Amino acid sequence: MIKVRDSARDKIFSLLEAEGKDQTSFVRVGVKGGGCSGLMYELEFDSDQEEEDKLIEDNNIKILVDKKSVLYLVGTELDFSDGLNGKGFSFTNPNASRTCGCGESFSI
Repeated sequence: MIKVRDSARDKIFSLLEAEGKDQTSFVRVGVKGGGCSGLMYELEFDSDQEEEDKLIEDNNIKILVDKKSVLYLVGTELDFSDGLNGKGFSFTNPNASRTCGCGESFSI
């Protein structure tokens, strides 16, 4: 459902270590209203899995997605770049019909 590229995996492990968390922590990925295109991605660490969360594991990363966000994120790739054109996590979402210039929001 969500593909985690090697660069994102490595950065997630690095951030977990910096925050003193172990690699069994979850990465919570979600979608909320906002941004210039209407929907925005959320990405944060979490230690608790809720009953309604879907657990996805890819590339040794455990991802939690709330049930409202699942349909928006099917087939999405999570990547990380620290190049000259921008630094940070990015989402490549085949369901998005439009994205904003900064890539932080999208619409379906």
